[in-house]
Amino acid sequence: MSLVCAISNEVPEHPCVSPVSNQVFERRLIEKYIAENGTDPMNGQPLSEEQLVDIKVSHPIRPKAPSATSIPAILKSLQDEWDAVMLHSFTLRQQLQTTRQELSHALYQHDAACRVIARLTKEVTAAREALATLKPQAGLVAPQAVPASQPTAAGAGGEPMELSEQVGMTPEIIQKLQDKATILTTERKKRGKTVPEELVASHAVSVGPSESFEALGLHSASVPGILALDLCPSDTNKVLTGGADKNVVVFDKNEEQIVATLKGHTKKVTSVIYHPSQSVVFSASPDTTIRVWSVTAGNCVQVVRAHEAGVTGLSLHATGDYLLSSSEDQYWAFSDIQTGRVLTKVTDESAGCALTCAQFHPDGLIFGTGTADSQIKIWDLKERTNVANFPGHSGPVTSIAFSENGYYLATGAQDSSLKLWDLRKLKNFKTITLDNNYEVKSLVFDQSGTYLAVGGSDIRVYICKQWSEVLNFTDHSGLVTGVAFGENAQFLTSAGMDRSLKFYSM
Repeated sequence: MSLVCAISNEVPEHPCVSPVSNQVFERRLIEKYIAENGTDPMNGQPLSEEQLVDIKVSHPIRPKAPSATSIPAILKSLQDEWDAVMLHSFTLRQQLQTTRQELSHALYQHDAACRVIARLTKEVTAAREALATLKPQAGLVAPQAVPASQPTAAGAGGEPMELSEQVGMTPEIIQKLQDKATILTTERKKRGKTVPEELVASHAVSVGPSESFEALGLHSASVPGILALDLCPSDTNKVLTGGADKNVVVFDKNEEQIVATLKGHTKKVTSVIYHPSQSVVFSASPDTTIRVWSVTAGNCVQVVRAHEAGVTGLSLHATGDYLLSSSEDQYWAFSDIQTGRVLTKVTDESAGCALTCAQFHPDGLIFGTGTADSQIKIWDLKERTNVANFPGHSGPVTSIAFSENGYYLATGAQDSSLKLWDLRKLKNFKTITLDNNYEVKSLVFDQSGTYLAVGGSDIRVYICKQWSEVLNFTDHSGLVTGVAFGENAQFLTSAGMDRSLKFYSM
C-alpha cells in the first residue's frame, strides 16, 4: 500500500504527517498551505511547519499516469473532469444560497431602518409644530431672532411709527397661509387646463414688437438710474419704479403722467412692489428700512425695520397681508403689513452669507432666496427651515423667479448664465449661456407662465417649455434693471440705468 498526499492525491516525494489531522501530505504543498493559512487543510485546526513529522520511506515509485491512447483512458479522464465540474458547481450553489440569505437579511434591516426614520421624521415635524404653537403663547420670539427695539412714536413731520418687535407665527397665521395655498393650488390647476384667449400667441411674438413708448424724467438726473420696477397686478397700466435718487414713483401709462412721487428713503431704492388690490406700494433700500406708502395720500404710512443691514429683496405674499424681505445681514424676515410687526426672522447660521434676493412661490408656502456665494435656497415658511439647495452658479445670485404653474424656478447670477430648475425633481434641467459679461438683473414670468423675460445687458424674451429666444430689445443705453409683463403679455415694460421707462407692444 502506497502513501497518497491528501492535497494532490498523488504519491508524495517527501511525505510528512500532520499530528493535528493524522493525514499524509507532500511537504512542499503543505508548507505553502501553512504559509498562506496557518491551519490544517483537513480540519482547519492551527498548524505550523515545526509540527510536521517526516515519514521515512524508501524512494517511492510513482504509478504511471494513464495514457490517453486508449478509449478507456480517455473515458476515465473525461469522467474525472466531469466530477470536478460537478463538485465546483455544488460549491458555487452553496455560496449563492448563503449570499441570498445575507442579502435578504440586509434588505429586511434596511426596510426596518426606513420605517424608523419615517417615524422619527414625523415626530420631529409634530414637535416643531407644537413648538411653533407654544412660542407665541409663551411670549417668545422666533428662532435666531434679533433683540427687538422699542417702537418710536410718530414725529411732528408725519413720520410713521417704526416697528421691529417680533410676535411669532401664530396658529391663526399659519392656518391662513395654508387656506390661501389650498385655494391658489386649486385655481392654478384649473387655469393650467386653458390658455387665456387674450394671451399673445408665440408665433405673433416672434414677429417682433409693433410699437414702443418711452417715459423719461421719472427720476432725478443728478443721480441717474431706475433700480426697481413693478406693475400693479389689477391694472398693469400703473407702473411703480424705485430710483438711485432715493425716490419711489408711480406712473400711469394711459395718462402718460406721474401719479405720485414718494420721498423718505435715505439711500437708493432697490426693490418695489405694487399691492394687487389696494392703493398701497412697498419699497426697500440699503438704508435698512422697508416702507409702506399710500399712493392716494402720497405719503409713507409705515416703516418696518426688520434688518440691521441693507434690504436686498422684497416679495409680497399671495394673501396681500405679509411681506418677505432678505438682507445683507444674512436674515430673511416675514412681516405683517397691517401692523408693521416682524412675525419671524431666520438665518442659515451654517452658511454665514448675505442674501441677495427673495421671491415667494405662487402658492405662498415656500419661497426662494439667493445668496452672495452663488447658492439658491428654498425655504418652508411654516417650519422656517431650509428644505432644498440649488448649487450651480459661480457668482452672486442677482435674481430669481417662480413660474406661474409653480413647477419651474429661473435664476440668474453674475456668471452670464440663466438656469432653470424643476421643483418637482429638484434639479437643473436647462442652462442658457448668455453672452460674455452679460449681467442678469431681472427675471420675470408672465401671468400665464408662457413667457420668461430677462433684463440686464439687454432684454430677452424666451418661450417656456421650448426655452427658445423669441424677442430681443436693445433700446436702453444703459443696464436694464427691471422688466415686467402687462396683462396677458400684451406689452412688456422695462426700466434701466439710463433713467428711461420703456413699453414694448408685443
